[in-house]
Amino acid sequence: MKREYRRWHSPALHRDMELLIFGHAGAKVLMFPTRDGRFWEYEKLDVVASLGEKVDAGHLQLFCIEGLAQESFYDRGRHPADRIRRHAALESYVLHEAMPLMASANSHECTMAMGCSLGAFQAASLVFRHPHLFRKLVAFSGRYDLTTKIECFDDRFDGYYDDEIYFHTPTHFLPGLDCPQRLEALRRIEVVLTVGEADPFLDSNLDLSRLLADKGVRCRLDVWDGRAHCPRAWRAMAPRYV
Repeated sequence: MKREYRRWHSPALHRDMELLIFGHAGAKVLMFPTRDGRFWEYEKLDVVASLGEKVDAGHLQLFCIEGLAQESFYDRGRHPADRIRRHAALESYVLHEAMPLMASANSHECTMAMGCSLGAFQAASLVFRHPHLFRKLVAFSGRYDLTTKIECFDDRFDGYYDDEIYFHTPTHFLPGLDCPQRLEALRRIEVVLTVGEADPFLDSNLDLSRLLADKGVRCRLDVWDGRAHCPRAWRAMAPRYV
């Protein structure tokens, strides 16, 4: 499998950013890591290997990026307003730096976003905010509202709320979305959500699925047996859905 490492200083984030590229052709897959993951996480967890047959055949090209969760949602040293602003800066990096790199490396018409756990939230937020840039969203074990506490997973903003949080939280902004052009773009996207029947985020996935259905957006929600919030499950999910 072709593997390429890239690094540059990001104007949007004012720091060096790294990513890995796997493959040589095919649909482009933008991959967001989990909360504690880095750009090499999916290689280490063998999720990349689980997609190896498709990558080697030229059906997929993977772009594994940094998620910066420890500088945004999980940085207790920042004010909650600064946490969401750091996430917004990451979005700017993706839109204006990472995705142009993807386009220059590969002209395939299909771009999809994929993520697990917190990466699923980041992928979903990006796709639903900028649907004209994507053809597919694949989100495993995601929590789509970070303002609520679920089991040991805290409100990531400590009760703080503002417009930035609203407009980056899929289950908050989707109900009020009425822009015809944006809805039309959303309805062209294939959305795949997966979650375990015993996972803490099951209700979050059910809520998001219902919201999308209300907007006429096609969404496949697959509920797996047990608690599927783990690398073993994600390795099995990836070749089936990506």
